[in-house]
This record gives sequence, C-alpha cells and structure tokens, in this order.
Amino acid sequence: DHDTASFAVATIRRWWLGMGHPLYPDAKELMITADGGGSNGSRVRLWKLELQGLADELNLPIRVCHFPPGTSKWNKIEHRLFSYISMNWRGRPLVSHEVIVNLIAATTTSKGLKVYAAIDPTPYPKGIKVTDAEFATIQIDRDNFHGEWNYVISPNKKSM
Repeated sequence: DHDTASFAVATIRRWWLGMGHPLYPDAKELMITADGGGSNGSRVRLWKLELQGLADELNLPIRVCHFPPGTSKWNKIEHRLFSYISMNWRGRPLVSHEVIVNLIAATTTSKGLKVYAAIDPTPYPKGIKVTDAEFATIQIDRDNFHGEWNYVISPNKKSM
C-alpha cells in the first residue's frame, strides 16, 4: 500500500515471528540496522512508536542503529542482496506485485543465499501523526555515541 513506518515494523514483526525467533529462541534483544531516512528514519516519530508496540508485544528490547545521513551505501547486505535480485528479474516484465514478489523470492546464490518474500495486503495509510502524549510513552534510552541514531526501545513495564 505505502512504505510507512507501520509497514516497516510489520515487516520486522513478520520476520521475527516467522524466522528470527525460531532461529534465535534465547535472544535477549532484537537489533535493527536502518537507514537514516525514509519510513524508518532516525527522526520518524511513528517508527519509534511502532517499535515501542513491537517491543511491548515481544517483551524484548529493540536496539536500533541508524546509518548516518548520506551513508546508506555502507549497507553491504542491501547492496549484495539487491544485485542478485536485479540479475534474477533482468529481462522479465514486472507486470504485477505478485510477479515481482515471486521473482524476488526465487533469488538464490551459489553460496547459499535464499531470499524469502511475500505480499502484505494490509493497508498502511500515509500521514499518521504521533502526538506528544503518544511519543512520551516510548521507553527510549539513547546511546552515548550519537544517541540520535543509536538507541534502545524497551518494553513498557505494564507489558512485562
């Protein structure tokens, strides 16, 4: 529907419940690296509020480390992954979301990379505003090193 903070956190939730937790059942914290801008940007209030909801739901602290502004090219995983996806769908008409997702999901490498992808039919409206009162409920602990980019969102006490 739209690339929003709600969509980004829903994607993380789906990954954690479907793949992350089964692979790391004893995890004490979930760590996310993210670009500095876009729907999961370091200054996006809805991103932090949605992460608070996820931390509460999972009863797990979420550590976020944003790439500094203008440095998303440092994200080696993104560049390595997208180059294989691009090679996989080269020359194929991208006529629907289903075709695109199926081509992404069919991406593999000789070293064992297997990509999983699915369509999320949930509507994610744009323009959701987070009030100051809502933002004040976020249990955020900023790191000493660039706390504007690096922080932990802990579950609210009531959810524990």
